[in-house]
Amino acid sequence: MQSHGDVKQKLKDCQRALKDFDKTDVSRPNNAFTLQSCGDVKRILKDYQGALEDLDKANVFEPNNVITLQKCGDVKRKLQDYQGALDDLDKVNILEPNNAFTLQSRGDVKKILKDYQGTLEDFDKADVLEPNNVITLQSRGDVKRKLKDYQRNLEDLDKADVLEPNNALTLRCRGDVKRMLEDCQEALEDLDKADILEPNNAHFTKAWRCQTNVGGLSRSLG
Repeated sequence: MQSHGDVKQKLKDCQRALKDFDKTDVSRPNNAFTLQSCGDVKRILKDYQGALEDLDKANVFEPNNVITLQKCGDVKRKLQDYQGALDDLDKVNILEPNNAFTLQSRGDVKKILKDYQGTLEDFDKADVLEPNNVITLQSRGDVKRKLKDYQRNLEDLDKADVLEPNNALTLRCRGDVKRMLEDCQEALEDLDKADILEPNNAHFTKAWRCQTNVGGLSRSLG
């Protein structure tokens, strides 16, 4: 049943996968791998409390499993237990240093906790280990924006745009940074592109556009 559940999870049939994993847990209780699988499916189904219970049990039967700890950190983050998430990701980093995914995840948690310097250190390491990752560049750029380092923020977003053109999030963020740098014409160009790519999210740029003037030619939002 474990194998059946694995296949169904890969097919994104999570409800049926969970039924198979539950049957496996009955016939083979206290198996760390099965508990990890149950926890992961519940995480996908957004049953975060149930996921955490299974992952905690898995960690008891197989302590220091990197995958279990990573998933625990992700679930705790979604439950807004940011310190608990950070503790789990710190353990992962000790067990498996230089893991770009762990560093990215830990950097995200540190950003929420407003440890911006620690966030930058993790994102910088992740960028060295896995260069040209658009998500890392976007995230690192956001931290630099919070630190009002707009020029270096722009550099990260320019790299992200080269690697993945027509990414609405990159364009929206870059437009905002250009606005902060008073490069208003280019700011509006990025915001316009973002709104074409994601018209349903145009409300995100509305406030920024209202504050952006180009030689008195402020654009109407309609």
